[in-house]
Amino acid sequence: MAASWNFMRVVHYSKTVLSQGVQIGGITSDLGHALSRTITSSFVAKTPTSNTVELLGKAYPRDDYSNVTEKILSKVGKNLHNQRYHPLWLIKERIKDHFYKQYIGRFGTPLFSVYDDLSPVVTVEQNFDRLLIPQDHPSRRKGENYYMNHIHMLRAHTSAHQWDLMHSGLDAFLVVGDVYRRDTIDSSHYPIFHQMEGVRLFSNHELFSNIKDGESLQLFEQGHRTAHKQETHTMEAVRLVEFNLKQVLTKLVTNLFGDGLEIRWVDCYFPFTHPSFEMEINFQGEWMEVLGCGVMEQQLVNSGTETSLKYPPVINDISFWLPSEKYSENDFYDLVRTIGGDLVEKVVLIDKFTHPKTKKVSHCYRITYRHLERTLTQLEVNRLHRAIEESAVQELGVEGRF
Repeated sequence: MAASWNFMRVVHYSKTVLSQGVQIGGITSDLGHALSRTITSSFVAKTPTSNTVELLGKAYPRDDYSNVTEKILSKVGKNLHNQRYHPLWLIKERIKDHFYKQYIGRFGTPLFSVYDDLSPVVTVEQNFDRLLIPQDHPSRRKGENYYMNHIHMLRAHTSAHQWDLMHSGLDAFLVVGDVYRRDTIDSSHYPIFHQMEGVRLFSNHELFSNIKDGESLQLFEQGHRTAHKQETHTMEAVRLVEFNLKQVLTKLVTNLFGDGLEIRWVDCYFPFTHPSFEMEINFQGEWMEVLGCGVMEQQLVNSGTETSLKYPPVINDISFWLPSEKYSENDFYDLVRTIGGDLVEKVVLIDKFTHPKTKKVSHCYRITYRHLERTLTQLEVNRLHRAIEESAVQELGVEGRF
């Protein structure tokens, strides 16, 4: 039996740009310099007609769970974290080097092994069931994930590989990869981002050997779940694993950002199978929030922010009556991403209205468009916006109030 800690380093895609034109933490715009020419509205989102989803040389039968879009599929397999000298690769290599040097096994070899080429297509069982995520948990919803079908999906986290790696005999490893989640559209969210995750298992002896009367302590119990631990963990094990995890993360953050950081721990607890934590670090006079199951950075490098905001935005609103059937906001966000690509900086729901007689519901969204290399014209944006309006009617069944 073993206890474990787990952390994820979550680097969100952002609009920050290096001088070389490489997008930090994200995918260089697939529209690229073609967008410096006239933008047309010829591309309209279309419902797939094929009975299968083709990806990475395999075919997955479609069913009522299938919701992955062609736009997302076109991004799969880029493996930015394995492209030499890409910013994500540089981060990965620094973290690998840190773990290789800091944690050595009994024979002088690195304690942690690294897995950075695992397929992003996993089963629902791998992504949820094997992590003991309840069947009714909101993270399973279609509106939150990209499903190939009811069996396969694009991984929502690198934790989808934990069970398989642990059951192959590993007790200390790092997993790196691109992950996929349906989400809102703004400067700090993108449906594709990267995680680096670390997992380490502890035996009873490893955890308690240096503790007074440690031989009488146990890792597990049949107790009660609280806000800080599962029913299967003893509080002594939780506190020791928490202490170890904090030490590991403090060393890692210091290695990445340098000495002299002010670290402020907010919380650390065990809601499911792994410790979650919340901390803050003061980096160059700015507090960076660290939360969830790992370090989440909205922008990895702030020095390029001015570059990304150099050109003014163009803002258009879109209003429509919702269909009588179930409507998902993330379906609309996916449609906007598919048509607008990286020109869409933000989509915000600014108004909801229910007609007093018909009881029909209307939504109004504000879409912010911005080009990173030049000023967009209203004419260009109008063409793009019209394509979004047409697709919303055709694909989502809404009634336009354009």
